[in-house]
Amino acid sequence: MKIVLAPDKFKGSLTAPEVADALAEGLREVLPGADLILVPVADGGEGTVGAALGAGFSPRRARVSGPTGEPLTAEFAVDASSASRCRAVVEMAAASGLDVLPGGIKDARNATSLGTGQLIRAALDAGAREIILGVGGSACTDGGAGMLQGLGARFTDDGGNELPLGGAALARIAEADLSGLDARLDGSTLILAADVDNPLLGERGAAAVFGPQKGATPADVAELDAALARFAEVLGREMGARTVAAKDAPGAGAAGGVGYAALALGAHRRRGIDVVVEFTGLRHKLEGAALVVTGEGSLDAQSLAGKAPVGVASTGRALGVPVVAVCGRTLLDEATLRGAGFSAVHALTDLEGDVEVCLREARRLVREAGRLIGAGLQGALAGTSDPLTNVDTDSRKETVR
Repeated sequence: MKIVLAPDKFKGSLTAPEVADALAEGLREVLPGADLILVPVADGGEGTVGAALGAGFSPRRARVSGPTGEPLTAEFAVDASSASRCRAVVEMAAASGLDVLPGGIKDARNATSLGTGQLIRAALDAGAREIILGVGGSACTDGGAGMLQGLGARFTDDGGNELPLGGAALARIAEADLSGLDARLDGSTLILAADVDNPLLGERGAAAVFGPQKGATPADVAELDAALARFAEVLGREMGARTVAAKDAPGAGAAGGVGYAALALGAHRRRGIDVVVEFTGLRHKLEGAALVVTGEGSLDAQSLAGKAPVGVASTGRALGVPVVAVCGRTLLDEATLRGAGFSAVHALTDLEGDVEVCLREARRLVREAGRLIGAGLQGALAGTSDPLTNVDTDSRKETVR
């Protein structure tokens, strides 16, 4: 029996590979002969590099600037298996993300995407000419100015002084010098892995919608939106019609406006999970499978907007493979879950009512969920139960005890 395990991370508890490993442990307790195919996935944000490494990419590391200027070491992934084109996966969160802020202290006005640009340059140095840029979990609202600076651009004020890093400083931008942009970009393909469709500016823009998540006050939001508008005006004047149009394009507001800078460079925007499904070869791995198990920390309304589990469910459904989700919790009703393509859902909160225990002992509970899924499949083989819904909530809790 072939079973594909394709979960995303349980944020704050387990990485996607750890979730897949725990599910495999539980399934093997019941179905020791099953052919388990582990394919950790992500939606373009944190964990995208891990998904690439799980798919056979090679790890690389680079020393780059963190979101507030402190140096850090960030990992990216490279696939040089094709003689014609080397490709890389770069995760913005690794260089410019909320999770790498020193002390976790947010700095919405001054945080920068500089390290992301440096990471792209490191991928170019590694020979990559197709670069997938995953942009979830960013700490900055700088319109991607820092990323462009990391690739060789210079931004100056009326006096010819180079601007400090961060979104707030863009209010003083007068000139954009792009003569130093890495020439290798012209012969490369940049893919923007982003689910959000927000423009750069306005009430649905980068500052208004995502700034508060990065510590921006209402006054900061207004200041940053005006600064981004000034930046777009100057950059559009320098780069031309494509860049002028990019500020209003879906995805321009992604990652504090890094989406805008990527689109200005000619990036192609795609849903993160679609990119991950492609480079992991998930569709091929699902062929002939009896079941695919996916999941994430919380199955909720945001999951329906292109998150990894729904993308896996869509892929499985297209191939006629039943899909089961394992999650920390679900806020969706049964009809919505089935409409999204899930045959069944096992929430850790069904196994353990204490949320703190679910977070602290997530691996044990995910392993138990794997065992329950295996028991359902075993019962189906014996003709004694439905393969996906053979255990009710009460008996699950009793089993865990």
